[in-house]
Amino acid sequence: MAKYSYKFKKKVVDAYLNGEGGYRYLSSTYGPDTKNIRTWVNNYRSFGDEGLMRSRQKTKYSFEKKLSVVEFYLSNEVSYQELAIQEGISNPSMIATWVNRFRIVGPDALRPHKKGRKKILNNPKIGNKSKETEERIIDTSAEHVKELEDELLKLKIENAFLKELRRLRLEDEAKMRERRSSSTVSEESSN
Repeated sequence: MAKYSYKFKKKVVDAYLNGEGGYRYLSSTYGPDTKNIRTWVNNYRSFGDEGLMRSRQKTKYSFEKKLSVVEFYLSNEVSYQELAIQEGISNPSMIATWVNRFRIVGPDALRPHKKGRKKILNNPKIGNKSKETEERIIDTSAEHVKELEDELLKLKIENAFLKELRRLRLEDEAKMRERRSSSTVSEESSN
């Protein structure tokens, strides 16, 4: 999607509000997609001139705000657009993203996550090992135990699969040997 200036958006929105044409006509006249024009008009109606301005800074929403918006959406029959207007969020697709993440992962998906690589300290390796063993001993939370149980289950399934695969391969090899020996016996008897 091309980025349009505030003046251009305002001109198109004013044309729509003055009755110069519908979304399709304005799209063919000015160039932007009808979806963009519809969004601009809705943002202008909801937020005024600020709805048309590009934000230079990224608005950060707290975990509690995201969770309340998602819960409100899921518990009421309201569209993303209506909810965005009600909550003062200029981008309704952001709410859709929050809802989808919530449905897939749960509330933890809405929590802020640090981005980038984890810092590696230049400590001696001996010190790191002792810290790791201390952390292993200390971390006996229910979540950690559940993760370990899940990993154990996956490994048991993988192990059973590999054993079955090995058993089938051995059976196939035995059948091949049996065929070879029977074909060798039949060739010797025909000679």
